[in-house]
Amino acid sequence: GAEPGIPFGRPPLSKTYLRGDEDLKAWYVKPAEWYGNHDVELRTGSTVRQVDTALKQLRLESGATVDYDKLVLCTGGRNRHFAVPGATLPGVYQLRTVAECEAIRQVAQPGARAVVVGMGFIGAEVAASLRQMGLEVTAVLPGAAPLATVLGNEVAAVLAAIHRENGVHLVTNDQVIGFEGGTWVERVLTAKGAQLACDLVVVGVGIAPAVDALAGSAIALNNGILVNARCQTSVPDVFAAGDVANLLHPVFGRVRVEHFNNAEKQGRAVARAVLGNLQAYEYIYSFWSDQYEHILEYVGFARSWERIVLRGSYDSRKFLALYLAQGILQAAFGLNRGGDPELDADAELRACQDLIRGRIRLSEDALADDLVDLRSLNRAAL
Repeated sequence: GAEPGIPFGRPPLSKTYLRGDEDLKAWYVKPAEWYGNHDVELRTGSTVRQVDTALKQLRLESGATVDYDKLVLCTGGRNRHFAVPGATLPGVYQLRTVAECEAIRQVAQPGARAVVVGMGFIGAEVAASLRQMGLEVTAVLPGAAPLATVLGNEVAAVLAAIHRENGVHLVTNDQVIGFEGGTWVERVLTAKGAQLACDLVVVGVGIAPAVDALAGSAIALNNGILVNARCQTSVPDVFAAGDVANLLHPVFGRVRVEHFNNAEKQGRAVARAVLGNLQAYEYIYSFWSDQYEHILEYVGFARSWERIVLRGSYDSRKFLALYLAQGILQAAFGLNRGGDPELDADAELRACQDLIRGRIRLSEDALADDLVDLRSLNRAAL
């Protein structure tokens, strides 16, 4: 991989590691000594320049070559280029690597004025962390509320209220068109004419699949690497997993998911496939976010929905939002409710995963009734 150091999980970079509350040891994929002990040659700080599937060979930036029998592509994504004037000014950051996180942390001193561009999951986590670190935070977002396109306006309005109550100034329905400053960024300019004074900027406008090394190869690409339900690419003996893999999912159809849990589980599925255990990857996606004292959990994948059924109430800040299309559950979002579907077999969100997998028509009244155990709805359909 291109980054130095042993492989690790990125979730703490926008949360606990950014705030200095946690180191990365608990997030190492394996301890440093594991690789040598298991005959794994770990090449860090090393970039693949080209993949030659005819020769079954990788060409590295260093000029070296690596031959393969089976190839697994887990190249992930890279931060989208934010092409506005002043984007290269010192003090304008993006966040994906440890080095970027540490650079932000060094200048994120209490009382400093930070502007966060974008309020998706990463932007919202960074905004929350910077507020918890004592900074003044302004966030600029194109919609009316954080995550509105993912969660819907009503649910997103609750998240907007949480950020405002914690001191974040939300500049909504606007977009950044440039940055100004001399030797350091000083102002953020928006399309509606706002000029936001700042001491640092964190840009969180998403990632693009990292597929540069595959240009000219026979591996089919479209919004990432196209793979079938068994994580196989269009070329024999080549597999892909994680953020870069555009999977033909048995439940959700063609989808590319950019979350930690999926990368971990799909990586394991690909390892089994390489060893000959070719099974469809049917994982019902889940991911989480921590913002201030609030726990956000999401399962499933909803491109669109017709109805949102609520268990609990928005005012309580403790609810499940269930996203339905044609009476079938597509996804579920929990705010301070629903449990951890990865760890708790009795969690409401685990039951939601089963209902999503089952693709059965459900009663909205039953879904909304807190006295109805969601697990019973799945059992009733069996």
